[in-house]
Amino acid sequence: MRRTPTCTISLVLTAGFSLSLTTPFHPAIASPQALSDQSKSQLISQSPKKVELLLVSYAVTKAAYDKIIPKFAEKWKRETGQEVTINASYAGSGTQTRAILDGLEADVAALALALDTKRLEKGGLIQPGWEKEAPNDAIVTRSVIAFVTRPGNPKGIRTWADLTKPGIQVITANPKTSGGARWNFLGLWGAITQTGGKEDKARDFVSQVYRNAPLLPKDAREASDAFFKQKQGDVLLNYENEMILASQKGETGFFTVIPQTNISIDNPVAVVDKYVDKKGTRKVAEAFVQFLFTPEAQRDFASVGFRPGVPTLTKELDKNFPKVTKIYTVKDFGGWDSIQKKFFDDGAVFDQIYSPSR
Repeated sequence: MRRTPTCTISLVLTAGFSLSLTTPFHPAIASPQALSDQSKSQLISQSPKKVELLLVSYAVTKAAYDKIIPKFAEKWKRETGQEVTINASYAGSGTQTRAILDGLEADVAALALALDTKRLEKGGLIQPGWEKEAPNDAIVTRSVIAFVTRPGNPKGIRTWADLTKPGIQVITANPKTSGGARWNFLGLWGAITQTGGKEDKARDFVSQVYRNAPLLPKDAREASDAFFKQKQGDVLLNYENEMILASQKGETGFFTVIPQTNISIDNPVAVVDKYVDKKGTRKVAEAFVQFLFTPEAQRDFASVGFRPGVPTLTKELDKNFPKVTKIYTVKDFGGWDSIQKKFFDDGAVFDQIYSPSR
């Protein structure tokens, strides 16, 4: 557990969940004295019988948290007598990260990739060492990339190489704004470099795929809307969990392929130290994060298509998912700091191979 500030108000928190916020809030800049007074006011206002948390997450996790939040709220109420209301905001991971950095006071950040969480660390909002504050290096869920095609897969898209065929239109989000799209990019790159190919071949391959992309939506949700609602493209690159959930809802009109060479999409969660200490919500925020790794919560994640983030549950839960022959991780690319610098910084590989005006 992280250190608790010396001036700590012991809060009893409650449960139940509330509205979803989808528009980032950008507060006005206040003076240090005003901020101090505001913090004191917020701490005092946290009733011993009621407290609120803000969970800020990426776009495709809503179905899972809609199940998990009420269960945590009930558990916390039963064990402590306190009522916690967990509001939730869902948008692209990059968008959410910027919103938190700009002042959206998230108590818990569940983002699409550790790079975004590290941006919060570098911004002074999360203390170093957050990876060790939760089980499994704070990786709460996993997924892989799925190819989603039109019914019956009329263009025979089954492998990464098929994405470069002439006339194939590929729908994927923009890796500048979407965590899911960064996973897609790494999946494409690794399809070459993790199977014996050289970097120059990977660059050519990924360039060809993006030349087949008629548009780059800002997040995974918009990419799905472009493919399903607007009927754009022949194949959508998306999270496996999204397609499992769609199938569970009875949605039809698509065909899903899981490439046998794939990337492990590892999704972290962390308490946002600056804001929980400001609001006096650390105790319940940390408890919520720990709850996400319990078998109960992990089964809820799995029920809507996420692979388990807890190794001890892999045998139980992974049997419900298609097997992947070869899987690679961000460590195979040198970690997120190296990935960001090499691929996604301004002027880096992605900017070199993709131009909206091409």
